[in-house]
Amino acid sequence: MTRRTKVALLVSTGVFMASLDLFIVNIAFTDIQRNFKGSSLGGLSWVLSGYAIVFAATLVPAGRWFDRVGRKQGFLVGVTIFGIGSAICAAASSVEVLVAARIVQALGAGMLMPTSLGLLLPEFPPEERAGAVALWAAVGGVAAAAGPPLGGLLVEVSWRAVFLVNVPIALAAVVFGRTLLNEIKDPEPGPRPDLLGAVLLVVAIALLTWGVVEAPDHGWGGARTVGGILGSIVALGLFTARSRAHAAPVVPPAIVARSAFAWATTASLLFYLAFGAMLLNGVLLLTQLWGYSTLTAGLMLAPGPAVAAATASRGGGLVARFGARTMIVAGALAFAIGNTYGHFAVHMEHNYVTGFLPANLIGGFGVGLILPSTANAAFGSLPPTLLSTGIAVFTVARQVGSALGVAILVAVYATPSGPAALTTAVHHGYSMMAICAVLAGLAATQVRVGRAPAAGARGDSAPLSDELREERAEALAEVDSPVPVPLPHHVNGVATAAGRAAS
Repeated sequence: MTRRTKVALLVSTGVFMASLDLFIVNIAFTDIQRNFKGSSLGGLSWVLSGYAIVFAATLVPAGRWFDRVGRKQGFLVGVTIFGIGSAICAAASSVEVLVAARIVQALGAGMLMPTSLGLLLPEFPPEERAGAVALWAAVGGVAAAAGPPLGGLLVEVSWRAVFLVNVPIALAAVVFGRTLLNEIKDPEPGPRPDLLGAVLLVVAIALLTWGVVEAPDHGWGGARTVGGILGSIVALGLFTARSRAHAAPVVPPAIVARSAFAWATTASLLFYLAFGAMLLNGVLLLTQLWGYSTLTAGLMLAPGPAVAAATASRGGGLVARFGARTMIVAGALAFAIGNTYGHFAVHMEHNYVTGFLPANLIGGFGVGLILPSTANAAFGSLPPTLLSTGIAVFTVARQVGSALGVAILVAVYATPSGPAALTTAVHHGYSMMAICAVLAGLAATQVRVGRAPAAGARGDSAPLSDELREERAEALAEVDSPVPVPLPHHVNGVATAAGRAAS
């Protein structure tokens, strides 16, 4: 086995763990709720939302920080923290401890994800890097498709096994990584990353999520709900001001000001409201309403992600033929149709083949169309100097949307008691996802993707070199993954988009 194959396997293992935990915990949700008797759906939702929020806010500053101090160090520290968080999750004695441990996991994931790619690329010659990135990105798709069945299998042993399985994998990655990986640092580090801005983003999204989750119990006009929403607005205002003033902000205003990028990212955020709620809604339907075992539910959920992965693999060709905007609208429409079908076809009585499965397959087809298309629309008109920064911001929007989607679904469910009320809640969940998909499609109609800016326009000072062409191909290959992350600032001494944008 060649060295680069060993490095690829090692970093892909870390990426697989971090990506899998975005999907696998949903399937264990019902068993966790049974274990912690008396816990509310809203309280448990933080097991999902807390991870997504902290993961989103950590990616950009962690990637930039470890470009400065060393990517090997960042990867090994990230894997170690992720493993420790997983062990605490497995041993958690309360919901509060479990949520705190999930936040620890998210910190580790936010460190290992961007550094993993920065360690992989130097192992390949420039002409092979696009293929290496595509392979690396595919790990996220495999994790998404494997999440439900693998989670169901592990939960048959115990829901704690979902987390415990990460511990020996993390330990092995650290042991082998210490000797196998080479340390790589940015020879020309840009400004220090905006850690305070990342904290403000976490606070803003967490307060908004908390306000929405509390609404069913305390009312939309209640002090907790209003306080959470107002606090979120204040924190978001401070975050915006901080982003305008800092040299290396989490969300650079120059990126947001670009119309095509802004509308495509908005469409992605709106779609991820539905995407984040989709798997949890299915789990609650299959396990709580229909009473299937977790393993059976995981296998029942698997066809949708499988169709999504298969469709997304053809996404680049479809976008080239029909255009990104058309494919986003088509994907959003398909997802909305699938969930509308589920709203009317799923009943209190078990009707998986005629009810849930068609909705799952149609929805999965829509997911496969929209994920690569929003990414292509967002980055299609960006110059190379902004590509990596755009990927980072786009990722933040996706994870924020996912966290808020879970919160909205919890508010939609409220506290159903009895099969009839739970059936109504499931139907409302389908409706919520269909509405979010329609809103995403409407946002996508505003996308106007033109050609990349010409040399000398808006920061481009020269025509695209071969290196920059390769970099654009790498970046666009990367964003086909459900969990894209920032490219490293430098590879083998050659400044990449992230490095030039930060300098």
